[in-house]
Amino acid sequence: MRERSPVLRYLGRFDLGEAVRWAIRGLLIGAIVVLALDLREMATQRGLLSPAFWPLSSRSAVALPPVRDEGSANSRDPRRDVTTNEALLDQDMRFAMDENGRLALTGRIIQGSAQTFVAKVKAHGGAVNTVVINSPGGSLEDAMAMGRLIREKGFATEIPEGALCASSCPLMFAGGVARSAGQKAAIGLHQFYAAPGSSNDAAAALSSAQATTARISRYLTEMGVDSALWLHALDTPPQALYYLSQQERRSYKLVTGAQTVAAARD
Repeated sequence: MRERSPVLRYLGRFDLGEAVRWAIRGLLIGAIVVLALDLREMATQRGLLSPAFWPLSSRSAVALPPVRDEGSANSRDPRRDVTTNEALLDQDMRFAMDENGRLALTGRIIQGSAQTFVAKVKAHGGAVNTVVINSPGGSLEDAMAMGRLIREKGFATEIPEGALCASSCPLMFAGGVARSAGQKAAIGLHQFYAAPGSSNDAAAALSSAQATTARISRYLTEMGVDSALWLHALDTPPQALYYLSQQERRSYKLVTGAQTVAAARD
């Protein structure tokens, strides 16, 4: 009987059946990963899922998306000035009041944030005078509702140095009777998009988008902000942000200036 080769003797040490089973498992795992990625991309493209609803490891990038037209002459990246930890911004909105009447709002605007804001304002009575904002945005409806309450109560709004106000957050910020933002605060805009479970009918989605755009334009006008501001949001995809320059903040009347803020507090 001919002696087996060294290679065959070496392979003979292993259970061939077990090796085949592990190979099949590896192929199945690979197929599942590829399928999951394909489904995720398909769902996002059809508006069934929004990047903001993916797990924290992916969602942390949502807080500071890239600058639109990154690399162009007019696209200075203000993300370098944002000093807040992204994980802190990625949490649901939290509220903290200090002894000087400044109510700090930090984190994502979720459905229900407006109701919590109402409760916090009531709890502090007439002590609130300024709402300090640091948020990557979130629920459009809650942002506008919070902005309306801010205006109704006569509060000022402020985005401090190193803070972020993006996506729907500038709508909340616009509610302030006086609005100030630090030189190193980042204010960014992008397109709104449907939350999971929204209608996938193209005609209904288009109608809803147009109606929402009209409501935002009327809201900004009501708050004394040039509604042309929102044009930057409309032509910026959700995966990026259009960061407003200092000049644009003033020209669109989103920021009212230090003198106006001082006058409002007198």
